[in-house]
Amino acid sequence: MAGEQGDDPNPDRRRRRRSRRRAALRLSRLYSFACGRRPSVADDDAGSRIGGPGFSRVVNAGDAALRLQQQQGQQPSAEQLLAASSSNSISTTKYNLLTFLPKSLFEQFRRVANVYFLLSAGIAYSPLAAYSSTSAIAPLVIVIVATMLKEAVEDWRRNQQDTEVNNRSTKVFQDGAFRDAKWKDIRVGDIVKVEKDDFFPADLVLLSSSYEDAICYVETMNLDGETNLKLKQSLEVTSSSLPEDESFRGFGAVIRCEDPNAHLYSFVGNIEIQDQQQQHPLSPQQLLLRDSKLRNTEFVYGAVIFTGHDTKVMQNAMKVPSKRSNIERKMDRIIYLLLISLVLISVVGSIFFGIATRDDLQDGRMKRWYLRPDDTAIYFDPNKPALAAVLHFLTAMQLYSYFIPISLYISIEIVKLLQALFINQDIHMYHEESDTPAHARTSNLNEELGQVDTILTDKTGTLTCNSMEFIKCSIAGTAYGRGVTEVERAMAKRKGSPLIADMDNGVQHFQPEGKAAVKGFNFRDERVMEGNWVNQPHSDVIEMFLRLLAVCHTCIPEVDEETGKISYEAESPDEAAFVVAARELGFTFYQRTQTSVFLHELDPVSGKQVDRSYRILNVLEFNSARKRMSVIVKNEEGKIFLFSKGADSVMFERLSGSQSAYREVTQQHINEYADAGLRTLVLAYRELEEDEYANFDRKFTAAKNSISTDRDEKIEEAADLLERNLILLGATAVEDKLQKGVPECVDKLAQAGIKIWVLTGDKMETAINIGYACSLLRQGMKQIIITLETADIIELEKGSDKAAITKASKDSVVRQINEGKKLANASAGVTFALIIDGKSLTYALEDDTKGMFLELAIVCGSVICCRSSPKQKALVTRLVKTGTGKVTLAIGDGANDVGMIQEADIGVGISGAEGMQAVMASDVSIAQFRFLERLLLVHGHWCYSRISSMICYFFYKNITFGVTLFLYEAYTSFSGQPFYNDWAMASYNVFFTSLPVIAMGVFDQDVSARFCLKFPMLYQEGPQNLLFRWRRIIGWMAYGVASAVVIFFLSTASLQHQAFRRSGEVVDQATLGATAYTCVVWAVNLQMAITVSYFTLVQHACIWAGVALWYVFLAAYGAITPDFSTTYHMVFADALAGAPSYWVVTLLVSAAALVPYFTYAVAKSWFFPDYHNQIQWLRHRERAHPDPESSAGVEFGHALRQFSVRSTGVGVSARRDAAVLRRLNGTQVHHADSPQQVS
Repeated sequence: MAGEQGDDPNPDRRRRRRSRRRAALRLSRLYSFACGRRPSVADDDAGSRIGGPGFSRVVNAGDAALRLQQQQGQQPSAEQLLAASSSNSISTTKYNLLTFLPKSLFEQFRRVANVYFLLSAGIAYSPLAAYSSTSAIAPLVIVIVATMLKEAVEDWRRNQQDTEVNNRSTKVFQDGAFRDAKWKDIRVGDIVKVEKDDFFPADLVLLSSSYEDAICYVETMNLDGETNLKLKQSLEVTSSSLPEDESFRGFGAVIRCEDPNAHLYSFVGNIEIQDQQQQHPLSPQQLLLRDSKLRNTEFVYGAVIFTGHDTKVMQNAMKVPSKRSNIERKMDRIIYLLLISLVLISVVGSIFFGIATRDDLQDGRMKRWYLRPDDTAIYFDPNKPALAAVLHFLTAMQLYSYFIPISLYISIEIVKLLQALFINQDIHMYHEESDTPAHARTSNLNEELGQVDTILTDKTGTLTCNSMEFIKCSIAGTAYGRGVTEVERAMAKRKGSPLIADMDNGVQHFQPEGKAAVKGFNFRDERVMEGNWVNQPHSDVIEMFLRLLAVCHTCIPEVDEETGKISYEAESPDEAAFVVAARELGFTFYQRTQTSVFLHELDPVSGKQVDRSYRILNVLEFNSARKRMSVIVKNEEGKIFLFSKGADSVMFERLSGSQSAYREVTQQHINEYADAGLRTLVLAYRELEEDEYANFDRKFTAAKNSISTDRDEKIEEAADLLERNLILLGATAVEDKLQKGVPECVDKLAQAGIKIWVLTGDKMETAINIGYACSLLRQGMKQIIITLETADIIELEKGSDKAAITKASKDSVVRQINEGKKLANASAGVTFALIIDGKSLTYALEDDTKGMFLELAIVCGSVICCRSSPKQKALVTRLVKTGTGKVTLAIGDGANDVGMIQEADIGVGISGAEGMQAVMASDVSIAQFRFLERLLLVHGHWCYSRISSMICYFFYKNITFGVTLFLYEAYTSFSGQPFYNDWAMASYNVFFTSLPVIAMGVFDQDVSARFCLKFPMLYQEGPQNLLFRWRRIIGWMAYGVASAVVIFFLSTASLQHQAFRRSGEVVDQATLGATAYTCVVWAVNLQMAITVSYFTLVQHACIWAGVALWYVFLAAYGAITPDFSTTYHMVFADALAGAPSYWVVTLLVSAAALVPYFTYAVAKSWFFPDYHNQIQWLRHRERAHPDPESSAGVEFGHALRQFSVRSTGVGVSARRDAAVLRRLNGTQVHHADSPQQVS
């Protein structure tokens, strides 16, 4: 450790060691011109703003920092003292001990139903109450407390996560040494030591590292989702003086920088070291952000500048957009409808009550004598009928509160949580290779999964694996590699070639017998494998080709100490695949220092592995403008080489005309590789003379140290001069393989009527080829291609008139869209594919053209948007969501997909190779695209069906109960007398009818998972909203009214004027109410029993337990003292249990209440069946005729498919159907390889 080395008693030796370290710093040149340079004063464009608004933070770093500030005649400001005392503890909780109660209550009473129940409970404490205050307030309290407990548990879990983070340990310089400290105890100005593979506890300024050049490697996956390592480097003024732990004794520095902000990629500040009179500028290169991880570096030292919620990652923390499902929004409208209905019937009842009250006392005669209108308060005063009616209205509003299902919201939340649990536990969506299950991150949108109309998907890492495999290459004009790609298989099928098309798709890797598959390497060619390349005609070119692969990169090797195996940390999967390919073919990269790379090379002469080293002189990194990467190295013989790799569009123009003999054949191979869906790079090199390199190095160094505004242009100019006259070696081809099951999943989703749009940043040719591979495109599908890569636009872009270019480009896009619409409208029965590039998409998404673009896209079977930026992805998603009004689902795996994931109604994140940013922003996460099939067609359909039926049933059972109250009110001239006992009414929603509906919402299956997948058109019940349209909702409400009418009038008619007890007494109000209540409980629970499609033991238990609980309540509650049980005292034991008529009425009336449903259900199933009714019938036919070949199920299954929605013409099935149609008709159709381009 550095601290152990620091106990050197010889100060002269220490000074010499620091001197050598500074020399090493000057000699090393491993830094690219883009990001590895050390900043200079001139680099600080905002330096003059330090101390001004937004740039006022002053940090005293180290023990001597405060003394340094005081020597400058400055005293700590209030802001500085506040920052120094700010805690590094973070909190992501929604509540704390003080705010939980008020904030949680506020959340509960944002729902209008809860406000109504609160007002109703308030009335219960007045003389207007229809029943006791305790029974009125109890259900509301139970529901609100249950919801608040759920909120508390969720917030407690967040608190536990915060506690774990805040109590992590790190090392802080205290009392002359680095000691362990908790993250939460770190303060601004502390000096922190972070070791390898640890997270940074706060935002730090890098002071020094374990590397000589004071660099470190940082992984920022938690910040931006990127898994590639970032290079950071401290200032030389700090790294040279702080090499070890003891160096910080007496160290002091004042850091002045920007105030806390959310900009991850910018930082402005300066640092002044004690005993120096110079301020040194700081840049993002010295900033280490909280929650990023130190990789491949033993340790770093840093000064804390931002803590806790001031750190950039916390400044960026934002709440996921609040999303509510369509059903939930519609449910709110139903609640409003019921409230309006409740007010209406209360008004009607109050009017009738006012009229009856006015006529109660006429000529001294009392009409309703039992109300004693001659001796009453204002509630029944015949002389004040209007006031009595108003007061009765308030009583009625409380009495009819059972029309509103108080437990609906909490029941739905419980059901959704349990549904999410089942999604998380589904073994069929578990990815064993990555040990990743599906995860419903929010349960609010479960039913939306069953209503998706359009899927917008990323390509790389979503449809494909984002796990590159080296599969082919071209060297010296000879093509190597016999692997077959997914795209080649699809193309072979398209062209009818059985040789490739019928190959076993399961054979993923071609490896010699007994050799395990190697990740990133799917190359098979005996001409070059096992060292056989030394026998090839151009073995010298192959040797240089493999050497370039092993040297020209920025990978970092990691050697497993136990097994000795080497793995690589790379900025991209492509680079890792190249290094792995070089290793497998004999050139193993095994070590990197700050100045050199070390290889085990296969010597073509001896046939043995030899160790060679190459000194890295410069690295010219890849970027989107350069489209190439180069390294300058010196070998052991002292020769200097420039190794370069890049896109063919920039590399071929840099080749030497005389020494690149196989240029044309290499270009031909590249074209073939691109057609096969492969990513290609051209490899070339040249040998440099000493004076030529010295001249370059002089210009390059001068450009890097330049302080002019054209500094970057000078750097590029210096690099461009050297990257000329290259000697062509060949080209590589790597495959970003389709994920397993993607074509089959796309086919099922297309059969389900779901439209699929692909939004990708790849070029058009690659996207089209992937489209064929996953069956989004097929032979016979006409392509409408909208692009600005036309001759006239390209010629116009060579000029400088931006306004003319913009106008011409937009006019061209509008014209192409209009021509595409005409073509689509004129070609009935033909399936089209719309393909548009990013440049055209910019104009297609403008306000005056996006409507036209959407109209064209909707009539096309598939849509592919190429070269799309993250912002364009989000805008397209918004356009589809708002323009169609249908449910959209966006799925992606990278940070560039976060925008569209958050914009869509449902965001699905793939746990892929591009980090967890997409997953963290998503509503549901899955490991593979193919799991989307089961997530939507099975769980989505089930959740939609269950929630729809559950809500309809909730309103049915409450209306049934509420209307009996209303009918009794009408029967008693709206006197305000409740039909049932107080606590019986309070228990209705909580105990007797709540569990069955929850069980149905969790366990019911109208169709089994197998049939959901076998008949994907069933899914259309969701997008068409067949199960939750107003007609069905009103139908269930009307059925509730009918059931209430049957129960009330049959109960009263059956018991009226009948001797009920042995002594001959007729029924009283309590007996009649208890009998009707029993009929209601039996009717709604029996209705649940016949509504459920899939019985489980839990559902049986819940249904019959609800009925049993009523009898237990009736007996136990009646046995309590009359002061509490009031009218129900001993009503069951004395009146009901021993009366045969009670049991007969219960049986017959409950059965009669179900007659309307039976009648409707039979008629609908026979004459107007839904999709699930037909499939249920087929399931029963299968059970009766288990032989599928001989049963009528085959014919009926074929007939079922005719009920499907209009085919989109996408998927494997559409491809197969089109092939059959061509054979039957014997006609030629438009070939997809000759697209209908609109330009």
